[in-house]
Amino acid sequence: MEIDHDVCYRALLARDTRFDGLFFVGVKTTGIYCRPVCTARTPGRDRCRFFTSAALAEKEGFRPCLRCRPELAPGQAPIDAVRTVARVAASRIEAGELNNGGGIDQLADDLGLSSRQLRRAMRQEFGVSPVELAQTKRLLLAKQLLAETDLPIIRVAFASGFASVRRFNNLFRAHYRLTPSTMRRSARGSTADDRLRLRLDYRPPYAWRPLLRFLAGRATAGVECVSGNAYLRTVSIGRDRGWIRVEPEPGRNALSVEVATELVPVLPAILARLRNLFDLDARPNVIAADLRGDPRLARIVKRAPGMRVPGAMDGFELAVRAILGQRVSVKGATTLAGRLAAAFGEPIDAPLACLNRIAPTAERLAQARPSELTNLGIAPPRAESVLALARAVAAHEIDLWPGLDPEGVARRLAELPGIGAWTAGYIAMRALRWPDAFADGDLGLLKAAGLKSPRALRDASQAWRPWRAYAAMYLWESLHSVDKESINGKAHAI
Repeated sequence: MEIDHDVCYRALLARDTRFDGLFFVGVKTTGIYCRPVCTARTPGRDRCRFFTSAALAEKEGFRPCLRCRPELAPGQAPIDAVRTVARVAASRIEAGELNNGGGIDQLADDLGLSSRQLRRAMRQEFGVSPVELAQTKRLLLAKQLLAETDLPIIRVAFASGFASVRRFNNLFRAHYRLTPSTMRRSARGSTADDRLRLRLDYRPPYAWRPLLRFLAGRATAGVECVSGNAYLRTVSIGRDRGWIRVEPEPGRNALSVEVATELVPVLPAILARLRNLFDLDARPNVIAADLRGDPRLARIVKRAPGMRVPGAMDGFELAVRAILGQRVSVKGATTLAGRLAAAFGEPIDAPLACLNRIAPTAERLAQARPSELTNLGIAPPRAESVLALARAVAAHEIDLWPGLDPEGVARRLAELPGIGAWTAGYIAMRALRWPDAFADGDLGLLKAAGLKSPRALRDASQAWRPWRAYAAMYLWESLHSVDKESINGKAHAI
């Protein structure tokens, strides 16, 4: 991220972990410099100086904060890269990577580290070991399941990621001074035979209808759909298959999630992916306060408070959809995605009429021939791009997990045929969850912003940093009542 002091201050106000390590803030009145995630009281704008590195801050006479410890911030040096990966490892642990027999050695190998490096980086960054972090996540999920469902305690233990009920009981009693049975007696959860219901909280406001409209227009037939006020889709993680249903919970700042009981073994991964898909960790008031300052966005932001940037249940699935959206309309790309799912997606029986397919995996598409895709109506250049991406992801040459360096991933994507700045930017926006990602060549954004050229849009977007992904969502939302076919034409559509 380029150092623009106003942009950095807006990011500082949000304390968004995605900006940690990209800049440091020096406070003139105290002589201390901090990370942008420091929990100390945020100083006024006139008291702040911003630096690209800790070394520059110290060169100017600032000393490191003892609370946020700038020496632990992720950055671009080799040792900092390890710390950045530690954050990705933490998100994977939260998604259940170490549950049910999963090992640290395998996780470290997937991230390009030794297990010793991973343990050291986790200690430095979070103050706990990978195992301790995993145990805390398991216990918190178990507590939620005990409170919100009537799953048998044995199933709660395994659904939370514990390998044995005895271990679950011992840790639960040690941490909470209660037995699982005692907590269950005070709860009022309920579970149907084929599904369980949980709640995912968020910071209000939440612009649910605009987000649902966005997902509905891009829903892959058979894989996902919108019904009434709910989003539904199939899910495949490892060997587990099932479906989910998500809708707002009346009277609460939360989403109600129904999960097929077949997916209980991978519940941590499901919940982590849903938080990404629905952008539940955003701070909408902070983001809106920044974007309202631009005349082009003020009216749109006021009309749809709480806009979110939808993520993805699976980064590869989203990336394929982005490629299919090149040079065709949104409707055309959605049609192609449905054909691809029908041809290469695994069939599934679901109690929901609109769901019958699992999204095609990278491993399956990596084995396909170009003619199999072009026969579906996919243009040869797009078919070549999809297959190249599938082979790279299947071979673990490209990882599309949230939290990874967006610029680094974009460079690797650009090495593949047919993937340019627009596609890479869209993938960074949704799959990698980068809040400043922006597709400045998109004709819909040009139309909504009232501008004539990508360069003019790129220049205008500087005022929206570091929230350009959210600005894009507001601009696209402003077009929902307009015929998108006439706007996007044969250019980019997402």
